[in-house]
Amino acid sequence: MDETVPTLVTGQASTDAVMDQITNVYIWDMDETLILLKSLLDGSYAGSFDGLKDRDKSVDIGKRWENLILEVCDEHFFYEQIENYNQPFLNALSEYDDGKDLTAYDFEADCFSSPYDDVSKRKLAYRHRAIGEKYAKKLFDNNAHKLLEEAIGKSSATPTAYSSSINCIVTSGSLIPSLAKCLLYRLDDVVSSENVYSSWEVRKLQCFKWIKERFDGPNVRFCVIGDGPEECSAAQVMKWPFIKIEFRPDGPHRFPGLDMPTIQNYMDVIYESSGKDG
Repeated sequence: MDETVPTLVTGQASTDAVMDQITNVYIWDMDETLILLKSLLDGSYAGSFDGLKDRDKSVDIGKRWENLILEVCDEHFFYEQIENYNQPFLNALSEYDDGKDLTAYDFEADCFSSPYDDVSKRKLAYRHRAIGEKYAKKLFDNNAHKLLEEAIGKSSATPTAYSSSINCIVTSGSLIPSLAKCLLYRLDDVVSSENVYSSWEVRKLQCFKWIKERFDGPNVRFCVIGDGPEECSAAQVMKWPFIKIEFRPDGPHRFPGLDMPTIQNYMDVIYESSGKDG
């Protein structure tokens, strides 16, 4: 009888530890934060290095990436069919998905088109489910990838005994190309497809509110990492810490350089301060 007491105590301690565990939700901007594309295409990335970078080569690299992104969209993600039906996230139409087995489903013959009624929404929901399944299977080491791995605890550099982490991406681009970017830039194993949000029509503040509804709890902390004013102002409205990324060589936070201890220390300061104020 006595031998069971330590086991019970250990189990209770373990349960308490899980209940006290902090969940950090990192909300990343995509373009010019996790990946460079626009600044490659317009030459501003090369220009910020005062002649040390080749502008023409930068633009050429950007165009090649752009072509690859469109190729993945068209060949794997039905983009020619659904380009004009952007949704803020893949599960946005899940209520229309009846769970039909799509193994032998012919997406070319289901006559998906306008009008955008319930039948069309169901067909679009099928495509979104198929995209999520393809994303999970992966099509294919950069600094952004390493930092994201640390954020979800894949690196020993991040303490995980009392914390767990979730990565979300909120991008101003449309959803399907953003998912293609995740695959091509190898972000798919650290950001799940359902955690990618497009603010194309709804703006970033609305996406932040959806993320808060999904993940909020007594031990959940949020942090926004991005380069633009929209995510900064949205983070301020939500009263979340914001870390500004800058690709220019004199920027305070850039890849490589920014690491998880820096982000976590900043979050600790902000949340401890808000806790005292509250």
